[in-house]
Amino acid sequence: MKPAWDSLMEQYAGHETKLVGDCDCTAAGKPLCDANGVKGFPTIKYGDPTDLQAYEGGRDQKALETFAETKLVPMCSPAKLDLCDDAKKADIEKFMALPAAELDTLIEAKDAEQTAADKEFDEAVKNLQKTYESLQKTKEEKIEAIKESGLGLMKAVKAHNAKAGKKDDKKDEL
Repeated sequence: MKPAWDSLMEQYAGHETKLVGDCDCTAAGKPLCDANGVKGFPTIKYGDPTDLQAYEGGRDQKALETFAETKLVPMCSPAKLDLCDDAKKADIEKFMALPAAELDTLIEAKDAEQTAADKEFDEAVKNLQKTYESLQKTKEEKIEAIKESGLGLMKAVKAHNAKAGKKDDKKDEL
């Protein structure tokens, strides 16, 4: 994906309305990545810098170019109300009218909801991992028991009989 992303950055270098860049989350960019919820690499985020969204599309050159052309456009925001539909404008106006402390409280509550959703997901994944490991162990034990019960010898006898030309007695009776 890196070559495709580098090509996209070159294509949009200096573009008037589209910024395509990258950030090394393991070095100096770590605080920026942490602040934007980047947990795995590579991660692509887009949109309003104060409300970045996760990109879930294809990672090849064509998919990235299509995304940049169709989705990296000016978006509805407090600074661009003319791009908002009536419902979004009403939401923005409602939030803008709130005292800063109340807005902070609402943001904290929503952030807490997101954190809870992440935690719930992480716990469910851990449980799935435990289930997977248990099923894997059970499967391996069953396969080992099957092999130890003589499967290999049965297959060896069958192959030996076939090579020796021994026919199935029941087939001969028909």
